[in-house]
Amino acid sequence: MDIRLVGLALGTFAIGIEGFVVASLLPQIAGDTGVTLVEAGYLVVTYAFAYAIGAPVVAAITGSLDRRVILAGSAIVFVVGAILAALSPSYLLLMAARLLIAVTAGLYAATAQAMAVAISEPHHRARAVAAVVGGTTLAVAFGAPLGAFISAFAGWRGTYAFIALIGTIAAIVVWFLLPRGLYADRLNLAQRLGVIRHPGLLPALLTMLLYMTGAFAVYTYIAAVAVDGAGLPKSLMPVVLLSFGIGAAIGNVVGGQLADRFGATRTVILASVLNAIALMAVSWIMQLPHGVAGPTLIGHMFVWGVIAWMFPPAQASRVLTIAPESAPLALSLNYSALYIGVAFGSMIGGQILGHIGLIYLGWLGAAFPLLGLVVMRLASTNARKQALSVA
Repeated sequence: MDIRLVGLALGTFAIGIEGFVVASLLPQIAGDTGVTLVEAGYLVVTYAFAYAIGAPVVAAITGSLDRRVILAGSAIVFVVGAILAALSPSYLLLMAARLLIAVTAGLYAATAQAMAVAISEPHHRARAVAAVVGGTTLAVAFGAPLGAFISAFAGWRGTYAFIALIGTIAAIVVWFLLPRGLYADRLNLAQRLGVIRHPGLLPALLTMLLYMTGAFAVYTYIAAVAVDGAGLPKSLMPVVLLSFGIGAAIGNVVGGQLADRFGATRTVILASVLNAIALMAVSWIMQLPHGVAGPTLIGHMFVWGVIAWMFPPAQASRVLTIAPESAPLALSLNYSALYIGVAFGSMIGGQILGHIGLIYLGWLGAAFPLLGLVVMRLASTNARKQALSVA
């Protein structure tokens, strides 16, 4: 593999650790900063909104810069954000640090994929993008559990110091290994958002948003589910995340293969139905005696990881089919929909936790991927009617 792609993937690895480990750190953060668990969950909400909204804006502003400068610069600012998070004396400063991390993470991730395509041969471009995205997959599978393990000995601040170290290495690698003179897409924000008018794309983005809303209504508070709901000791949180991460790595491959073999739309439907079942199972598991619930949850996290990560590659393939001539912009909007879903899910999960109860997270979260199927059905019916009217 091209060593330059490894450097790019190292950056997405650091970003992925920060994005996925924070759910396991929320109880520690809440206790250390003097806020409730629900208030700590707003760290996920604000991060997701900043990633979804801020990254396209910053990408438009930096459109005239060298991609190597954008990548190294965004990695350095990401590191600064991680260091500020580790040193934050208060909840508000920690939130500000995560907002900084979110915007630069979104800019890095989008630019890294574009750079991977630019430095690869045409027949290797798909593999190049997969290598960069693989950094995120490895972060979910192994980086987030490692970050949770570090937090058990060095606290959540130690985890952020580790993230800063990985980000620093990534910044150095991309600066010295990547070529200069490759420039980003010189499109303004209005041009970037214009693709949303493509027929069928908006319902597809809404499906992504709803899917992630349901998933993150539960995942954001997985530490509370594991410890308070299933009776697991805090020391086993890395195991919980590792189980989910290994499943996610497998699910990412399975989802791509199913989409290629049976079609992206069918795979999205299958993943949505199975995800709803998996979410409901989380609430069911919390009703079991703790001696049974804990081991069952660890096993279920693997299954849920496979199911949850079947969706993204199939959804990306579906978006590419809908808007093939605007692929980069359409995929960028797909990521924005993903992170808005993360934000809404974290908000809704916090409200369920604060006003209804932990045990209801899965039952209510399951409604959202099923609602996504309703959106798909309505969009398909509307498309058929339009086709008949034209004919």
